[in-house]
Amino acid sequence: MAGSDSSGFPGFGTDTIHVGQDPNQWKSGAVIPPISLSTTFKQTGPGEYPGRGGNPTRDCLEKCFAAVEGGKFALAFSSGLGATMSICHLLKSGDHIVAMDDLYGGTNRYFRRILANMGVETTFADATSIEKFSAAMRPNTKLVWIETPTNPLLRLVDIPAVVAVARKQKDVLVVVDNTFATPYFQRPLDLGADISMSSATKYINGHGDVVMGLTAMNDEALYKRLHFTLYAGGACPSAFDCYLVNRGMKTLHVRMKEHFRNAMAVANHLKTHPRVETVIYPGLPEHPHHELYKRQMKGFSGMVTFKLKGNLENATKFLQTIKVFTLAESLGGFESLVDHPALMTHASVPPEQRKELGIDDTLLRLSVGLEDTKDIIEDLDQALAAAVSLSSFINTL
Repeated sequence: MAGSDSSGFPGFGTDTIHVGQDPNQWKSGAVIPPISLSTTFKQTGPGEYPGRGGNPTRDCLEKCFAAVEGGKFALAFSSGLGATMSICHLLKSGDHIVAMDDLYGGTNRYFRRILANMGVETTFADATSIEKFSAAMRPNTKLVWIETPTNPLLRLVDIPAVVAVARKQKDVLVVVDNTFATPYFQRPLDLGADISMSSATKYINGHGDVVMGLTAMNDEALYKRLHFTLYAGGACPSAFDCYLVNRGMKTLHVRMKEHFRNAMAVANHLKTHPRVETVIYPGLPEHPHHELYKRQMKGFSGMVTFKLKGNLENATKFLQTIKVFTLAESLGGFESLVDHPALMTHASVPPEQRKELGIDDTLLRLSVGLEDTKDIIEDLDQALAAAVSLSSFINTL
């Protein structure tokens, strides 16, 4: 049953290791694709080679990512927001976007403070309610943008249902930010999306040393349009970064199984902890979208969000006391990280929207890493004990 284990898609590991990596494409026969640092390539004739726009190392990565997403084409960008910007450059002034209301803070900021100044308006709507999302559509809507699971509240969106709403109008692109799930656990293209986008900075690379965005799609005309905006806009990643992400993807399936295992252990432990108010994790049966999770996903990543009892002072003490976890933005690496969304990743989201969503002073987002499970849980316990004094704990009961 989908969502009941961490088996991923058939052939995933084989694809990550072999697609786009054929040693025969290199004269040296190198098993590991070499890093091509050249920015200029000899052309067989005027305009007969991609020239400055192409790079063999990037080509390897893009072919591999397309395969693991179940797509025909892929493009790599200098960052996740570079991918977002390039996709939005497919729009024109007067166009309209319907976006999930619970989004990565950088995406929210870009839509509100950059695109709005270019004549592209965004309506933020709760995509977990198809009725509310459908009501936000306008005749000039040209782009639908959703995250599922969302950041940081881990809400799930029914991708086929959103696609069905978008298809009622002409020329509406559906983009799914697949960063939290990864293509190992979810394939938006199989569910009808036009573009599956990921911040490769996170799980795809998995080692905290690259900033990159990746997109996959099936439509060749869309691929050519996005390819043009990528190179015309200049959001191209370096060959060395492409090499690192290509290397990181080789262990994605192995890492995701361990992230899933550790996160499930953390979620199950925290939900019974007397000093924790709420735990949000799609893999838990009590998650409000757990049935959708089982239909749409094959497991989940290391992202666990929870609210501790108390106030900002308690949350601050927790963050000052934690040891195995590092207080830092970003996520999806082999190391465990903890984030305070209201003050960090989502500080740019308007306060009234944060309040409406429930992103408050005691909400914490964990990126559960690959350390020993016992050490992770013991670290959470000691930080919780330090964070919530006996008197404040009693007052919250």
